[in-house]
Order: sequence, then C-alpha cells, then structure tokens
Amino acid sequence: MIRSLVQLGAVAGVVVSMGGCSLLSTPDPVQNYRFGLPLDAPSAEGDTPAPLSVSIRRIEFPEATGDDRILGVTGTETAYIGGARWVSPAATLFDDSLKAAFANRADQIRVLGRREPGTPPLVLQVSVTTFEARYAAPGATPDVVITARAQLRSTPERRAGGDAAIRPEQARSVERVFTVTQPAGENRVSAIVAAFDTATRDINTQIADWTIQSAK
Repeated sequence: MIRSLVQLGAVAGVVVSMGGCSLLSTPDPVQNYRFGLPLDAPSAEGDTPAPLSVSIRRIEFPEATGDDRILGVTGTETAYIGGARWVSPAATLFDDSLKAAFANRADQIRVLGRREPGTPPLVLQVSVTTFEARYAAPGATPDVVITARAQLRSTPERRAGGDAAIRPEQARSVERVFTVTQPAGENRVSAIVAAFDTATRDINTQIADWTIQSAK
C-alpha cells in the first residue's frame, strides 16, 4: 500500500495504492485534467519539403506514471494525488505534445508516420524516467520534475538499386538527458497541473530543437 503524503492541503483527497484500493469507503469525485496541449503549428510556405525527416518511436514511460494517475513524491514516500486524473494516459499526452513541438517546426523537420513505408533516415527514441510532483516537505508547494533521455539514430539510406548510400558502420547515434523542474504556483491540483503542462511543453521544445541541431 502506498503511504500517503502528509497534509497535502487542498490537494489532499483519496490516496490510492498501486493496486487501486481506496483508503476511504466513499471516494471523492474525480476531476480529469490534461497537459501539453498542442501548440498552433505554422503552415509551411509553398510546397518546399522540410530538409529533414524523422521517425519518432513510441514514448517509453515509467509504469508508475504512464497511466492516468498523478504521482506525488515526498522524500522516499509516494502517493497518487486523490480526486485528480489525466484525461488520457500520461504517456499518450506526452507523445502528442512531443509531436506538436515538431509540428511547430514543420519548415525545418517533418515527422514521418509510424506506418509510412521505407526506412526513415533519422529515428528518435524518447524515454521518460521521471514525471512527478516533488514535495520538499509534507504540505509544501511542489515542483514538477520531468526527466527524459532522447536518442537520435541515423539509419542507412537506400539508393534506387538497393545499395546503401550510408554503410551500416557509418550510421551514428547521439543522445542527451533533459531535465525540467517547474515550481507549481501553490499546493493545489490546478496549479500542479499547470506546472506539468509548462514543464512538458518546455522539455519537448528542447528535445525538438536538439533533434534538429543534432541532425544537421
């Protein structure tokens, strides 16, 4: 059973265990939230294709935070924030936000559909390792912390005759770990959700810009 965070204030509610059992016989109503809303993508001028293209693999997320629950951490104690859930699994919302970050750079790079035929020249794998509201002390205003490892790989390109334009040994891989810490305005669910939203947009913008720079 996950031990609850002590005195979460306005955030306090029904704290559930990993198995989903309730500590209260009558749980409070659950409010759904989302983060990383898609940004308005500028339309590409003319028919000039983007100079780069990349395939983004499915986001990897920790089991404890990849679903629709919001995790809070105080020291070694963890608890899901009661009365609040993501409208979709966090892994799905994060994936959509990452794609939106690339869509805002459509004049520089194009994201290939995961079902598009052929071998993509660049493959991006993002693994989220931390996605939580972190409390310095019980009842304090938390910081949202997101950490993700991005790996960009180039793949051998094929000419019309089937010969490789880039030999396998010439393919390269670069990676970088990104961390964003976003303080919540106060210890309330709405403020914590806003911090998750800001932090997600920030880290995905950094990943998109790094991908474009690394590809060049």
